[in-house]
Amino acid sequence: MRTIIALGLNYADHAKELAFNSQEEPLVFLKGPGSLLGHRGTTRRPAGVKFMHYECELAVVIGRPAKSVSRAAAMRHVAGYCIANDYAIRDYLENWYRPNLRVKNRDGGTVLGPWFVDASDVPDPANLELRTFLNGELTQQGNTRDLIFDIPCLIEYLSAFMTLAPGDVILTGTPEGVANVMPGDEIACEIDGLGRLVNTIVADESFGR
Repeated sequence: MRTIIALGLNYADHAKELAFNSQEEPLVFLKGPGSLLGHRGTTRRPAGVKFMHYECELAVVIGRPAKSVSRAAAMRHVAGYCIANDYAIRDYLENWYRPNLRVKNRDGGTVLGPWFVDASDVPDPANLELRTFLNGELTQQGNTRDLIFDIPCLIEYLSAFMTLAPGDVILTGTPEGVANVMPGDEIACEIDGLGRLVNTIVADESFGR
């Protein structure tokens, strides 16, 4: 993986859920490689925080360099897809347009997997159901057709000012239905055709803190 590009509040229902008015351009931020975690990994919930939640997202993996790419040509630069679960700690949020590093760039806070699925095996990425299960209970459900800024739009927007390289990953945002998670909780994120991504929340003690 190279650059990890994340989208905030890219589903209207999630923006409404968090009392945020729709934006005129994408709310974008970057994440470091230390934030990544694999399938069946454990994510730390720091002691004392009040609201930490999952975010089931479609992750888009770039396969060809993209610079000043038009919307019409954007999908030619996609290598494939996987599932992301991008955790957030709302206690630390300072500003919607400047997500605090402690909210969105935490070690092990961005789970990716369980498979990389080639773009040719995903005929319609603009119509994929997303689901999240918290301890086996369905708590979040949405569809990529409801993205405010869809994949071609995002590639066109981003490539206008930065060159996207093979291996770059775009996390496209999450729908409504986020819920607080606690140590011991198991979270499973599903996206049609991409599998089921599972991980567990653990307390500070598991990390020697």
